[in-house]
Amino acid sequence: MHIVWDWNGTLFDDLAIVVDAVNASLAHEGAGPIDADGYRAGYRRPVHLFYEAILGEPIGSERMAVIDRNFHGVYHASLDRAGLTADARGAIRLVRELGATQSILSMWWHDRLVPAVRAFGLDEFMLAVDGHRGSPGETKEQHLVRHLEQLERLYPGIQDDGVVAIGDITDDASAARAAGVDCVLYDGGSQPLKMLAAEGTPVAFTLVEAVGLAGAGARP
Repeated sequence: MHIVWDWNGTLFDDLAIVVDAVNASLAHEGAGPIDADGYRAGYRRPVHLFYEAILGEPIGSERMAVIDRNFHGVYHASLDRAGLTADARGAIRLVRELGATQSILSMWWHDRLVPAVRAFGLDEFMLAVDGHRGSPGETKEQHLVRHLEQLERLYPGIQDDGVVAIGDITDDASAARAAGVDCVLYDGGSQPLKMLAAEGTPVAFTLVEAVGLAGAGARP
């Protein structure tokens, strides 16, 4: 078995600083703030759909680029206030104990992701750490397909015993379906349980539980 971990909202518990960064970008657009519950209830990808729902109007690519820049300015300045999810290290060690392999695939910028994973000492557990290199607002589907193709080139046969993606939003489930792999969703990140459960995908309340569900066969 191979586990593909999501980073933001899954292994990395950044909800509080994400909400702060969203509110900074909304303030620049003349909109009022939202709280964590409001963020989780409304969050979706592509990200422009999330902002369009809040602002009540279409958002073009240039405007989205400004929103994205304002968001990341606050988010990156606040990283020292966030850390790993409580049982992230335990879950990663459990994957190794099960004799499985693992990697990280994130829509966060690659040049930010790699040093962050290294700083937490998690890179030694991963076959690959793959961040986003495209344009803002893209979905994860093609990113996951490319990630798996790269792993197969580097480690032929790695998918033979099954691949399970573990993430915190419905986009992770959609990406897994598109790539033809299983998925477990974690209720603790960017979307609430009701939205996750509607995917028909197993939902875990801790990351250790997510690994257990993955090992037991993630399909409901």
